[in-house]
Order: sequence, then C-alpha cells, then structure tokens
Amino acid sequence: MCYVYVLLSTSSGRYYVGHSEDPDFRLTEHNAGKVVSTRNKGPWVRVHLEAFPSRSEACSREREIKSWKSHSRIADLVG
Repeated sequence: MCYVYVLLSTSSGRYYVGHSEDPDFRLTEHNAGKVVSTRNKGPWVRVHLEAFPSRSEACSREREIKSWKSHSRIADLVG
C-alpha cells in the first residue's frame, strides 16, 4: 500500500501534501527536520490520509491535490 497524506503546520497553518509507504515514519521525519521542504516550518500534524494499492495511483492523487494550489480547497478535503 502507498498513502497520500496532508500535513498541517501548527505554527503557520500551512499544508503539505506528500506520499509514502509508511506515513507514520514520514511524519516523524518531517517533524525531525529531515525533509528540506518542511524544515523549520513545523511542528506538523497529519490531518488527512488516503490509501492506494500502488505507488503510481498515490502519486497521481498527490499531483491532483497539489494542482489545486488552494488553501481553502485543501481545507475542505481535510474537513
């Protein structure tokens, strides 16, 4: 399984969208500052998770969400 996740920065209110086979470990990496694009912008909490049977499907969904480029649309997704 591969997952698409949406993280929310509790300090800035910004969203981050990514994919991983191990979303719990990946969240730990984001919060430890090991991901350049999210370093010094956290702490991060996961607010949305979707499961897909293949990496290619997860990548397609990640690209779809990122293409929205809209904070409010992502906020609607995460509820």
